Amino acid sequence: MRGLADTVSRLSAMTRARVAQSPGGNDGRLAPLGPFGANPGALDALAYVPEGLKPGAPLVVVLHGCTQNAAGYDHGSGWSRLAEQHGFALLFPEQRRANNPNLCFNWFSPKDARRGRGEAMSIHQMVAHMVKLHRIDEARVFVTGLSAGGAMTSVMLAAYPEVFAGGAVIAGLPFATANTVPEALDRMRGQGGPANDKLAGLVTRASDHRGPWPTLSVWHGTSDATVDVANADAIVDQWRALHRVAAEQGRLQTVDGYPREVWTDPSGREVIEKFEIKGMGHGTPLDPRGSEKCGTAGPYMLDAQICSTSHIARFWGILDANAARKPVREEAEARVRPSPVAETARNDDGVGKVIDDALRAAGLMR
Repeated sequence: MRGLADTVSRLSAMTRARVAQSPGGNDGRLAPLGPFGANPGALDALAYVPEGLKPGAPLVVVLHGCTQNAAGYDHGSGWSRLAEQHGFALLFPEQRRANNPNLCFNWFSPKDARRGRGEAMSIHQMVAHMVKLHRIDEARVFVTGLSAGGAMTSVMLAAYPEVFAGGAVIAGLPFATANTVPEALDRMRGQGGPANDKLAGLVTRASDHRGPWPTLSVWHGTSDATVDVANADAIVDQWRALHRVAAEQGRLQTVDGYPREVWTDPSGREVIEKFEIKGMGHGTPLDPRGSEKCGTAGPYMLDAQICSTSHIARFWGILDANAARKPVREEAEARVRPSPVAETARNDDGVGKVIDDALRAAGLMR
């Protein structure tokens, strides 16, 4: 068991790692959703609906990271620009500071991270309202998020698997591997947790659903000092068992200079993909200067010369059929290029060093 000094040291390190994200980036593209039903998690909700959205369009739920808000994450990630181009709707649940001082979704708390409870139930209510209000195709509802939002994405996929056709977890964690503050800290460090063969059971026990299961896209920087990259493998392990694909069935490719591992079901459909971004710290990988001009670089929004936003949407099959796809090269061992990304998450922001402040900065205490 770790001693108090070790806990204080690691909490303080996590606090120093936090980069303050300005709530800027609100260019008026998102609008309040309005009343959407029961809201036990006391969350806010914003939406983006392109002009002339056709009935039966897809819906993407986007969950921001700690210290961010909905408008700032949209501005950085470029989701509403992509939705405008390709004709799908967006829902942005937004944390309130009263729930979490650093605006983190409470991903590890059972009272917020289980079916029919707290924040998870609030997000489900928002989705149901959007589906009805805008005549969304219920078979094409997806969810994605960064960091605490990525961990909450794992929660939504597990708690409501019948609602989502697919999900994308960026720098996040598997579902239900942490239920206390010490457990959450250990999992973020890539330590402890259930054995690989127990991970899928956490999902199957989360609801009465027995399949089919959502597809999954996983993204993580190899130099992430906030959420260890080992969590990417744990997320994949949790869902490979549900899709009944073995680890050795993964196929390795190079996409935009980075390795992409993909698993297919017996019909040949891609059900899980994993990108590990060489040298990238904690954040969402973007390509603001490339041919796709994806997103805007900033804290936790990292110029990695690959656009996770468009790649995720393409994996889900919601981009226009005429959209060009960059060639993918198959190979036994993927070539990895150095990333220009600085490890943004390691910057020191000078937040207080006491345990309570550190817990709040880590998003582990209200």
